[in-house]
Amino acid sequence: MIDVAEHLAAILEAVRPLAPEPRDVAAARGRVLRHPVSAAVDVPGFDSSAMDGFAVRDLTAPGTLRVVADLPAGTDLDPPMDAGDAARIMTGAPVPTDATAVVPFEETARGLSGGLEPVEVVVAPRAPGAHIRRRASDVRQGDLVVEAGVRLTAARIGAIAASGVGAVEVSRAARVAVVSTGAELVAPGVALRRGQIPESNSVLLAGLAEEAGADVVLRTSVDDEGDGPRRAIAAAEAAEADVVVFSGGVSAGAYEVVKNTLGDLMRFDRVRMQPGKPQGFGRSPAGTLLFGLPGNPVSAAVSFELFVRPALRALEGDVDLGRAQVRVALAGGWRARPGRTQYVPVSLDRSDPERWRATPTPRGTRGLGEAQGLAVIPSREDDLAPDALVTVALW
Repeated sequence: MIDVAEHLAAILEAVRPLAPEPRDVAAARGRVLRHPVSAAVDVPGFDSSAMDGFAVRDLTAPGTLRVVADLPAGTDLDPPMDAGDAARIMTGAPVPTDATAVVPFEETARGLSGGLEPVEVVVAPRAPGAHIRRRASDVRQGDLVVEAGVRLTAARIGAIAASGVGAVEVSRAARVAVVSTGAELVAPGVALRRGQIPESNSVLLAGLAEEAGADVVLRTSVDDEGDGPRRAIAAAEAAEADVVVFSGGVSAGAYEVVKNTLGDLMRFDRVRMQPGKPQGFGRSPAGTLLFGLPGNPVSAAVSFELFVRPALRALEGDVDLGRAQVRVALAGGWRARPGRTQYVPVSLDRSDPERWRATPTPRGTRGLGEAQGLAVIPSREDDLAPDALVTVALW
């Protein structure tokens, strides 16, 4: 048997990141940035008002000032100002070159209602520069705004746009084909005869792929005999898939169709993990990544999390391949499994922000649907005591 880390390392060694493509920054959210972005302009690009109010010059005490200009956001006016002058100014408008501070409306006698009549300032600025955002105080032209290899959130694309950059190079979504195996499988909702079960793995795995940011280009199933897996690979590659994920057919039974037909393309190993010991991985002659996951739905989901999801993220050039993790108490303790790392679907009690608590969900697909993460329990000889701390990978 091999360790989880060894199997994952072999997978990641085979991954070749997708070629980057240009995209308007407004359409880049959710994609992985493939180059560092530096600011094209200073942010802000000029001294600007941080408040609605009046720009003033050298005002050190309350007093009444003559209003000489009205400056909305977007204006290019730069009126000259003497001591005793004021310019009504709105948030974001350029501060006149001669002004030394901004007095908010709230610190004048009549505020906005005073219009452009002389303004009575009741609270003088606390210091020069009060309520002025200086040029480049946020970002200076040439400063790094977003580093390469991160997934672009709304906040990140906002920062890129604010720095004057309109287009970026990102990875497209990885294209995935999902193939379930088994003569017993029928579509969900179809009447079952003895020995048949609803086909759920392709629905589950396609959903996990989409949640990981991939595009599912094919979802199908094949029987336990014949050359169905090879035909599925051909169909996937015709749909320009980067990855094919098989579920089932990789264990030690008599009808393991993936293992029996794709031995020249894939390596099949037993991995020191529970659930999910039988695993397969390889590449087609065209370079398509091939994953063989167990047929049990929980085993397939855990295997996807450990092996397929990191590969999809690596294809996109993402530097963060894993899930966020927390250390929490595991309710009820747990039976140890020497020689295997266990991955236990758990729900999380967050009612006490200072002490989250994980509880194993019921076994099977219903419990998997309730899970909010996977508790990782390393190989050990002694059982875990109730409320022992474990690492949970958050979903």
